[in-house]
Amino acid sequence: MTDELSTPNLTKFAKIVGFEVTKFGDGRCTVEATVDERHLNLGGVAHGGLHATMLDTSMGGALVSTLLKEEWCATAQIDISYLNAASLGSHLTANGSVVRRGRNLAHLEGELVSEDGTVIATAKGTWAVWRKRPSSLGGS
Repeated sequence: MTDELSTPNLTKFAKIVGFEVTKFGDGRCTVEATVDERHLNLGGVAHGGLHATMLDTSMGGALVSTLLKEEWCATAQIDISYLNAASLGSHLTANGSVVRRGRNLAHLEGELVSEDGTVIATAKGTWAVWRKRPSSLGGS
């Protein structure tokens, strides 16, 4: 694997949520976003769904950076610990990394931090890995 692969294309969902992949390769992925009005919950801080989406994307991206072209993966389980609130204007960075990858399962971890280094949330998860796209997803 190269240290830095070309960053993957963003999905429509990523564009709607408003984040970008800034690093991708060698079992690691970084996703960044600045908290704006669309990200706020009724309490006036970033909604936990933003945290979950950024962590899931960075961790999944880390795994994708290790896959062969024909392989496929999907989140099987993710646990998130919400530690601190993120306010309007905060720049958030989610860093995901592969902890261990087997033939059919991969274990990943992630950390979401604000620009001042405050840890906003952490995550651990398990991803399923297939040798080719499952037929249930339109694969052959």
